[in-house]
Amino acid sequence: MSIPTEQTSSRPVEAWFEWTSPGEAYTVGAEEELMLVHPPGWALAQTVETVLPSLAPHLAERVQGETHGSALEIGSRPFATVAGVEDDLRSVRRELAEALDPMGLRAACAGTHPFAVWHDTIVSSGERYQALYGSMRELARREPTFALHVHVGVPDPEDAIALMNRMRTHLPLLLALSANSPFWQGRDSGLASARTPLFQAFPRVGIPRVFNDYHDYVDAVDLLVRCGSIPEPTFLWWDVRPQPRFGTIEVRIMDSQVRVEHTGAITALVQSIARLEIESGYVTPKTMWAAEVLDENRFLAARDGMDADLIDVDTETRRPAREVLDDLLQACAPHAQALGCAEQLDRVPELAEKTGSQRQLELAEDDDRLPGLVEALSDAFVA
Repeated sequence: MSIPTEQTSSRPVEAWFEWTSPGEAYTVGAEEELMLVHPPGWALAQTVETVLPSLAPHLAERVQGETHGSALEIGSRPFATVAGVEDDLRSVRRELAEALDPMGLRAACAGTHPFAVWHDTIVSSGERYQALYGSMRELARREPTFALHVHVGVPDPEDAIALMNRMRTHLPLLLALSANSPFWQGRDSGLASARTPLFQAFPRVGIPRVFNDYHDYVDAVDLLVRCGSIPEPTFLWWDVRPQPRFGTIEVRIMDSQVRVEHTGAITALVQSIARLEIESGYVTPKTMWAAEVLDENRFLAARDGMDADLIDVDTETRRPAREVLDDLLQACAPHAQALGCAEQLDRVPELAEKTGSQRQLELAEDDDRLPGLVEALSDAFVA
């Protein structure tokens, strides 16, 4: 889709907002941010810049660096079904683990490294990351965080913006379900997702506002680009955002998951919500516009995970997150069946019963405590 010049002021048309159709609606893909760790101490390994050049070309295409020298991102290809995403990620995880082994390194997934501290953090030397450091200064050297991003294909940009507006309401619940970072700087933070407030140190994060249509989104973002505030739109680190070059809506609020099957369960829920909202509608306008409530629910989810009592705008009451999830799963069930992800969606209640955060707290009760926890996370990376 091209945005006519007369509808977006007198500037020339620029490529970033050209919407690339994914072909079919509801194609899905996932990106997992992961940590490099060094046994036997299991601290972060600041070795990304030596790891990446050593990877075989076919694997290097699937792995990329991140802001910090101990972080990598692996991404699936787009698939029609979540099963395809799971198989793809499992294969990339396995190959990466095999490549790291001769280097004496391991990989693991969680929202944070349990005992990393800021003064051990190194910012990657890539042009993007050094520009980020120039903009963020020492904020860029906070402890690294690791997220799960899920892309859902939407052929029409107007549908994409409508979906983003509606997906905002589901973000706190998705965060609660994915909470997987209870530790910060070697201690129990008391939060289910310590990653969330840590990442909040960056600008242009959180739940975006409601946009009237795709033109409204383009005008708002292009002003930032033209004024030099951001070099391009991927420097908007919102919890959900459009990706025009892929023709997707990208949901970014989730903590990285220890196991691929948990990634698959959350991916199935995101894909099912997308179809539910576009084809049937679920959230009410009153809820969609309640920005203050969504922000508060986001905090409650980060603090309490699936034990949170979330604010229900329509009833003006607090409801247990698990009750909210049960209602949503019932609405999503026929859409999951149509999408072929019912098997993966059926795993969501089990994850909700014991999230990654709760599992980490249990594992950390052993004698080895946090180093032993990181070892267990690494063992589960290819389990």
